[in-house]
Amino acid sequence: MPALTAFALNGVAVWRWDADNGVRRPILNEIDWHARTGEVWALLGPNGAGKTTLLTVLGAVEFPSSGTVDILGERLGRTDVFRLREQIGFVDSRLGRRFAPELTVAEVVRTGATGTIGLFDERLTAEDRERATAQLATMEIEHLAERRFAVCSHGERTRTLIARALLARPRLLLLDEPGSGLDLGGRETLLGALGRVVVDEPSLTVVLTTHHLEELPPVTTHALLLRDGRIGAAGPADATLTGAALSACFGLDVRVARSAGRWHATATPAATRADLR
Repeated sequence: MPALTAFALNGVAVWRWDADNGVRRPILNEIDWHARTGEVWALLGPNGAGKTTLLTVLGAVEFPSSGTVDILGERLGRTDVFRLREQIGFVDSRLGRRFAPELTVAEVVRTGATGTIGLFDERLTAEDRERATAQLATMEIEHLAERRFAVCSHGERTRTLIARALLARPRLLLLDEPGSGLDLGGRETLLGALGRVVVDEPSLTVVLTTHHLEELPPVTTHALLLRDGRIGAAGPADATLTGAALSACFGLDVRVARSAGRWHATATPAATRADLR
């Protein structure tokens, strides 16, 4: 794989066995998706489109039923996935429920150095500790360092988990709906922090899933639209996040606007698709 390729999926399908009906139920179909180092991808689609499944394939958590998956120069099925996962930061809301309730925000971040849910401070280097402090600042949670992680708000926990993932210097960062459930302040703080991450780590490739354009950071470079397990559109964000493409993806007429680097979408039931651009 070329050095600048972060991942390449070719002809990827994922299916589940439906025991009740005795058939295979497709989750993903014929996914062809390539990303280069340093790109920031938005993965959008309605509920049930297959976004989380696609993210787990990218995270080397799930193997495809067919097709090939190359991640960071390694092909799934021909490499040690445990070593590969050390280069991938994967953040979803379920991870936050696995930590001991007495751990502080700073301690949860430091677990990222060992890739464990337990804290093994004796294994951390001085560089690990310095980077943990830096990530607390990047994600604007340094003032929460001594607060118990379990009592933090949803947004605070999300930023803590991203800081934890970044501590191990991943080459690929996967974020499953990081803006879900956040209020306006939490969302804007998160987006600002993600912007700083991209500036600080220019070789980091990022993929984040969402249902809402308003949750995309201005640093988003590319987008993929997924519906019923199939790609509807993919490519540079400005060319992909259009009213016509999003209307087809979500099954309703959508008008898209962009201001100050941010995208906004509204449903326009009375509009015709010919009017959308």
